[in-house]
Amino acid sequence: QVQLVESGGGSVQPGGSLRLSCAASGVSFRLRCGAWFRQAPGKEREPVASLSGAYATRGGVNYSESVKARFTISVDNAKSTLYLQMNNLKPEDSGMYYCAAGVISSCVGGDVQYWGQGTQVTVS
Repeated sequence: QVQLVESGGGSVQPGGSLRLSCAASGVSFRLRCGAWFRQAPGKEREPVASLSGAYATRGGVNYSESVKARFTISVDNAKSTLYLQMNNLKPEDSGMYYCAAGVISSCVGGDVQYWGQGTQVTVS
């Protein structure tokens, strides 16, 4: 059974930092793309960052324009854990953050196969 469990959310002031974690069981980020999405109230869920599986031959690391240079996605395959380091947080970064696992080189649209339950981030 596949489980993605997020943690690390919370409330911070603008300019602060948080590190989100996504502990995976039943899937390996060596073989799958790992990604973070977020959803603000009244808005659609949007991609934040993605990282292709270690064995992927294409894809790599991708960030949305709004978080480039502030957020960093990484993975510890020994711990089966995906991370999102978020620095210089802004109020518009607030929302529910979801971990996702897709096919090896893509976490776009229908390529996402598993979702976590989410962790709330509030910046104010």
